[in-house]
Amino acid sequence: MADYPSPPSSSSLARAKNKNGGSGGETLAQNLQSAWFLHGRATTLCVVLLFAFLVRLLTSLSSHSGEATPPKYGDYEAQRHWMEITLNTPVKEWYRNTTYNDLAYWGLDYPPLTAYQSYVHSLFLHKFDPESVALGSSRGYETPFSKLLMRWTVLSSDALVLFPAAVCFVIYYYINRKDEEMAWLLAMILLNPSLILIDHGHFQYNCISLGLTLGAIAAILSKNDLVACVLFSLALNHKQMTAYFAPAFFGHLLGKCLKHRSPIFEVLKLGITVTATFIVIWWPYLHSMEAVLEVLSRLAPFERGIYEDYVANFWCSTSFFVKWKRLFGIRELRRLSLLATVAAASPSMIQQIKAPSSRGFLYALVNSSFAFYLFSFQVHEKSILLPLLPASLLALEETTFFNWFCYYALLSMYPLLCRDGLIVPHVALLSLFFLVSYARCGQHGKGPMISSPLKALMAISFLFSVILYVAYLSVRPPQKYPFLFDALIMILCFSQYLALAAYSNVKQWMLSDALMYESKEKKRL
Repeated sequence: MADYPSPPSSSSLARAKNKNGGSGGETLAQNLQSAWFLHGRATTLCVVLLFAFLVRLLTSLSSHSGEATPPKYGDYEAQRHWMEITLNTPVKEWYRNTTYNDLAYWGLDYPPLTAYQSYVHSLFLHKFDPESVALGSSRGYETPFSKLLMRWTVLSSDALVLFPAAVCFVIYYYINRKDEEMAWLLAMILLNPSLILIDHGHFQYNCISLGLTLGAIAAILSKNDLVACVLFSLALNHKQMTAYFAPAFFGHLLGKCLKHRSPIFEVLKLGITVTATFIVIWWPYLHSMEAVLEVLSRLAPFERGIYEDYVANFWCSTSFFVKWKRLFGIRELRRLSLLATVAAASPSMIQQIKAPSSRGFLYALVNSSFAFYLFSFQVHEKSILLPLLPASLLALEETTFFNWFCYYALLSMYPLLCRDGLIVPHVALLSLFFLVSYARCGQHGKGPMISSPLKALMAISFLFSVILYVAYLSVRPPQKYPFLFDALIMILCFSQYLALAAYSNVKQWMLSDALMYESKEKKRL
């Protein structure tokens, strides 16, 4: 237990007041109280940060994607290869198929900020292990020391980007909450088992794009909209999937601008900020349209089809009944997915344009990212990390919603994690997550009231998920249907995502109605 300094006594505050006189004394007293309060709170949050870092460190000791599985290995090799390419070839060739950059072998397929990040990390690897990023000869390079260096690049990225953003959000949005509630929420954000397993087990850098997005959310909630535009633009330029949040950001910021005295001027300020940020990031490629198109062509792999593997979205889950790939070509499927995504994302965006609010913005982020995950083109199972982020920010108000979402998000990635040999970390992190979650739920009663029919449905789906967990490891599927359990996991998770998305959309519009009613009542008074 940390030894916090005792709060200033009333007599000492009184003496300070008398000594300084009047309002000056009151200011000193307030400062003394604030200093004690902030010291205790900062210590609590630092303990949470340290614990979250140690959990990531332990997870990084496990295996990674594609370990010792040539010829292409996995995402670990992809990230290492991008460091090799960015270190040893000119910027203009990073997205171009050349003698030294074979795009068929893990060619860069993320925006320029990911390439710059790979370059910075390549300098670190080259300093301590030059062979790990040697051009051509380092393919499949997996020595224990190089793995250690690679793992530290992710750990440092988490600590430098996601951790500060999470602290800023908790402080700005929940400053009036109790210390234990703030610490619990920070733990829920940082102990998200899906994110930890994908970044520190499987091996990716989602912590950077999600951290930048979370920083943008915190900036909006603290009324620093220009900073939010810069941070969200950086997130978009790190991973294009961050566009899942774009309708929510657009709707909320536009709604705020329209309520301003000079809406056009406000929109221009935001637009210029976004444009300037994009110009800075894309500057090495703006010398010609051909160079820009080379990069863009790598960011939108439409030729892969509307889905790959077994992802718990609409197109893949319904493909057992409607053979989308047989009935339609890629161009038609692109149009269908675009229409479906716009239709699903529009209600929450429109609500924020009409009645922007901080709480409504968080729900809009959930709803917008869910719409993209469920209906957009070429979705990967790891993309569920995007709606999980804003859902974690609502964990204090929507604990059951977030816990349920976390559980099925992890289940949807279970086949991937099994292939990576991450079963033990999977079980450990899921158990830890629910232990921390229960620490608050146990202290604050049983949580929200849930109707008996809904409880029964939740119990049935949970029982089915447990059966699938066990069957996937212990039962061999029929030879005719080798991916039977993958398909059943996908369908079950899709049904839960659909229900969660519907609930979140309803909650956002109910919140809007409540705010409008409250505003009318204030006007009457």
